[in-house]
Amino acid sequence: SRRKYAQKLDYRNIPNKYFCKSEIEDEIQTDIYQATLLHKEFAQALNVVILVKTNLKNNACSHVTLFSSDLDLSFDKIIDYYKLRFQIEFNFRDAKQFWGLEDFMNLSQTAVTNAANLAFFMVNLSHHLLADFRKHNPDSGIIDLKAYYRGFRYVREMLKILPQKPEPILLAQIFAKLTSLGRIHPLSTGVEAS
Repeated sequence: SRRKYAQKLDYRNIPNKYFCKSEIEDEIQTDIYQATLLHKEFAQALNVVILVKTNLKNNACSHVTLFSSDLDLSFDKIIDYYKLRFQIEFNFRDAKQFWGLEDFMNLSQTAVTNAANLAFFMVNLSHHLLADFRKHNPDSGIIDLKAYYRGFRYVREMLKILPQKPEPILLAQIFAKLTSLGRIHPLSTGVEAS
């Protein structure tokens, strides 16, 4: 049979026919190459993108190899998809950890779709709310945000049963104390009762 594999790819001497683009940022030169290559672990050819990074100060070199089974993807699309991959994983983690994606017990297709959509909607909404929340509480995370809104709801419900509204200073202390219960990071601003 005909020989299928050539020599292994040498990252220091990639042929110029695979060269796509070069860019320099912060004294790091990034050369991008793209080729269709074979690997013994995969049944089909792979669309391989190689980023060779060279520090222009000390000539230290490193490389990153990205690949796809879609042979028609351009190098910039593959790079973009790999950048998005980690954000997608973080979104799944948040949906499972904070918004019930891991815990729902639905069997019908519609119920599963609704539960998954609700969990991812809450991921998006919480990230939007967290961006504003971090302006005053920069170290806060989702648990802090949930604790704040849960405490806020408790205060509103408590105020409904009181015969009269407390003085503004006391009310501010109550809000600060109840909205900080369950937080991981302390409030940066606002009044906290001792």
